[in-house]
Amino acid sequence: MTGHLVHHAVEITLTRPAAPGEIRHARHRVPLAANADRTRLMVVHSAHGPGRALHGLRRRLGPWLPIDVLTTHYPDRHGQVLLNVDLDSATHEVLCRDASALGQRPQDVLGRRVRAALDRDARERAERLEDRLASLLAHHTPEEVLASAARRVGCRHHRCAPPAP
Repeated sequence: MTGHLVHHAVEITLTRPAAPGEIRHARHRVPLAANADRTRLMVVHSAHGPGRALHGLRRRLGPWLPIDVLTTHYPDRHGQVLLNVDLDSATHEVLCRDASALGQRPQDVLGRRVRAALDRDARERAERLEDRLASLLAHHTPEEVLASAARRVGCRHHRCAPPAP
């Protein structure tokens, strides 16, 4: 293939916290950074494209780490991130059958289903927030709710102790 290798920032989500030995083995293959609980890793990997970067990392690190999902860390020019998931054979078979019935590629069907699930989750979270706000506003003024939220958000960044009652 012609073209230059490009660096791709990749986030790796693990199915469970990686043991220190697993992280050590993986670092011998690819330089990486782990979060505090060792369930998410960051890697910069060179490849001809983002899909190849994800595929190459799964091949290189899969035997050493309990990988769940690999994603490109930065969205592309269309605002999309690329996912790499390893489906079990039964799920893959169902996905291929559904895609065939729709006359589409399995990855397109999966992508549409993931987007629909994310949209549904966002709607449900917004509805829960609205319900909780309505409950708060039944007992407090908007100014009290806003001041409390501002304190909470400010403390989240500065590790403040909650105000005394």
